[in-house]
Amino acid sequence: MPVWRSLGRILMVTGCMGAAAGAWEDRFVWVFGWDLERAQDLPEVVKVLQEAGRNGFNGAVVSFGLDTLCRRSPEFFERLRVVREVCATNGLDLIPAVFSIGYGGGFLAHDRHLAEGLPVKDALFRVEGGVARFVAEGPVGLRNGGFEEHRGDRFEHYAFHDQPGEVSFADTNVVHGGGVSMRLENFRSNPHGDGRVMQEVPVRPYRCYRVSLWVRTEGLDPASAFRCLVLAGDRELAPRTFSLPSTGGWRRVHFLFNSLEHDRVRLYAGVWGGRSGRVWLDDWGLEEVGPVNVLRRPGTPVTVCGEADDRVYEEGRDFAPLENPDFNPWRGDGTAAELKRLPGSRIREGERLRVSWYHPMLIHESQVTVCMAEPGLYEIVDHEARLLAEHLRPRRVFLNMDEVRMGGTCAACAGRDMARLLGECVQRLVAALRRHLPEVQVYVWSDMFDPHHNARSNYYLVQGDFTGSWRYVPRDLVMAVWGGSPRPESLAFFAREGIPVLVACYYDADDLRDVAAWQAAARGLPGVRGFMYTPWTRRYGLLPEFARLLGFPIRSAAAAGRPGEGGPGPAR
Repeated sequence: MPVWRSLGRILMVTGCMGAAAGAWEDRFVWVFGWDLERAQDLPEVVKVLQEAGRNGFNGAVVSFGLDTLCRRSPEFFERLRVVREVCATNGLDLIPAVFSIGYGGGFLAHDRHLAEGLPVKDALFRVEGGVARFVAEGPVGLRNGGFEEHRGDRFEHYAFHDQPGEVSFADTNVVHGGGVSMRLENFRSNPHGDGRVMQEVPVRPYRCYRVSLWVRTEGLDPASAFRCLVLAGDRELAPRTFSLPSTGGWRRVHFLFNSLEHDRVRLYAGVWGGRSGRVWLDDWGLEEVGPVNVLRRPGTPVTVCGEADDRVYEEGRDFAPLENPDFNPWRGDGTAAELKRLPGSRIREGERLRVSWYHPMLIHESQVTVCMAEPGLYEIVDHEARLLAEHLRPRRVFLNMDEVRMGGTCAACAGRDMARLLGECVQRLVAALRRHLPEVQVYVWSDMFDPHHNARSNYYLVQGDFTGSWRYVPRDLVMAVWGGSPRPESLAFFAREGIPVLVACYYDADDLRDVAAWQAAARGLPGVRGFMYTPWTRRYGLLPEFARLLGFPIRSAAAAGRPGEGGPGPAR
């Protein structure tokens, strides 16, 4: 019997009652994927809000970049005014979703150097012509990256590649460089749909490396099955995904990773869970890189020492600031910064230096985490909370505090209790909001405070443990419990802790079977305030059915503000 069914029966037998159908205090819709800086997005947003109003929803949680109000155009505020009026006409609270730590785009729009940093320690530089430049030391190298060395369909120097002659092949007809590439196909002949290749390579601890690989696809299904991995022990050092077309010509994928404490890593490339199609790999490379995307903030200091005598040199006296004009935490193809001697510098021509710095890390395709311990972060929070109060005066605010996949690695947060730091971060966010909005009710994604989800150790690139983070957050915070499949254990956990819950479910399925399972899992649990219709790809077609399933009170067409019946249209 599924867990949620057994839990529901136990609660019914014991007589534990929850909210009756149609009595949910929170009936929210997640409005995501639009930008009010684009005029063409406003009519679509209005349409969703009006549909939600007709179907008994009472809150719209919106992700419009409302934590960067100081950077918005007059046109943005005019469209925001229309959204506010549509919400008011349709009985919806406008609920800003703000202050993401894990996906730190809002904070990084203010200052990109707030990104969490990984340490590079004691990299070698040599001074020539008044400039110190990075020198790669090794040992490093990926052997036979061009796949030229092979015996039939078996490639030299690789620890394995899946099923030579059946899944992996030496192809001399389709190549990017040289005379041979690796072709991967027939994925269904592998029990897991895999077609991968792996080589173990030596690296130096705490250094930054760039991986590059040329990839070609033909009818790959699913296109998302292509991946690259860098593993050390059970830790994935480069959790990246790439958007490749199902069919496309040669394109270069590249990314940075930090070796952390490891001296060997395993490089993987290929297909996981493929069903059909073909993929070609060629010209695979690995190189140690110098100071690319050097983070410059108090918690990410640059240190320069003489190799021979350990003399510590001073920025501004001995060398100019180590900075990248093309700094971009979402890209890893920038040029390495040079260390320039200043007039009167104690650094000598020809000297060998040991230089340490910090760099950010891109996770998946767009995620850059910010440092929760950097004081400058909270100056932005207070500033934006004040603007939020001035422009919107919301009764509810939603914290985008989910999937915090880095931390504990820069000088500001290294060695901190990560569970306590996360909780203190939330406390400071809530305190800033309530300084300007004293009565505001605050919601937050649940995963980082849920021991059955992400509140644990060994989480992505975090150095530390998030276990126990739920002990450090305000007890009146509402947890938005989420997931594609029901999480009855999570709902029961927060019920035991006495923390109120909003069930955030749906996630772009073709039907509402999972929503019905969430409903059953929540039945009878104390503290469940309601449900949120939560799509990520603008799939709002099941909004009315979602409302009927959960017993939302349907409003009349006139009250709900259909177009031409009381609801404002797009700004003219």
